Amino acid sequence: MKDVRESKDFHLGVPPQNEAFFLKGSNSLDWGMKNRLARIFEPRSGKTVMLAIDHGYFQGPTTGLERVDVTIPPLLPYADTLMLTRGVLRSMIPPTFGRGIVLRATGGPSILKELSNEHIAVAIEDAIRLNVSALAVQVFIGGEYETQSVGNLTRLVDQGNSCGIPTLAVTAVGRDMVREARYMRLACRICAELGATYVKTYYVPEDFETVTASCPVPVVIAGGKKLPELEALRMAHSAIQQGALGVDMGRNIFQAEAPVLMIQAVRKVVHEAETPEHAFEFYQSMKAEAAMV
Repeated sequence: MKDVRESKDFHLGVPPQNEAFFLKGSNSLDWGMKNRLARIFEPRSGKTVMLAIDHGYFQGPTTGLERVDVTIPPLLPYADTLMLTRGVLRSMIPPTFGRGIVLRATGGPSILKELSNEHIAVAIEDAIRLNVSALAVQVFIGGEYETQSVGNLTRLVDQGNSCGIPTLAVTAVGRDMVREARYMRLACRICAELGATYVKTYYVPEDFETVTASCPVPVVIAGGKKLPELEALRMAHSAIQQGALGVDMGRNIFQAEAPVLMIQAVRKVVHEAETPEHAFEFYQSMKAEAAMV
């Protein structure tokens, strides 16, 4: 009988390939979880530029999001991930968008009520139908309904794990909570300990590296309130330099004077390690060029 090795190449001299997954704290996850995370985080840089447009779930028609179908599609080619509600996803986002979808999965109160009184607002079956890459849950450490929001997190982690869907824990800061590294360390670590696949929190200028170092899963920063463009780019750069693996910006992009250029400038800081000053120069020069056309 003819030896099969004469016509086949078994690469006998090549060691078995068993590369570790590129994302912090994710190597032991199932294949489906890793695949979904690779839609959120760019494998080449290991980072993400998330575009947050979920503000309406408690704020209504936020400035810049009055017509999502008009203002957001031009930004889609530059977003690694969209963070949004299922209502906006179904009604206003083209199904040809092929990158990550992070679905806001909790809700309840509006800005007129106590925000920490949230509940799970999406069934896992609907998340599967929407082919989402992750589920986002607000966690109010220190808030009036802290235990309830932690319960929301753990239930979503269980449901997501059963279906291979990661969970993003969003650390909320109430009116009476001080934005300092001590609180952010507490909130991020609790979320990670309870099973969050990655965590979104606010950047703080002092000791932020201790927040990312003490959190065993990836941390991305929230964009927060609208800042001048250069200031927002500096915040993103500082966070990345101190261990954040991405940004989830909303108002600092869609409320910018030139949103399409701003998200490109953010990408330069996050993915290309550009300085905020160089990214801002790009923003200004492209804006001036567009004004001349």
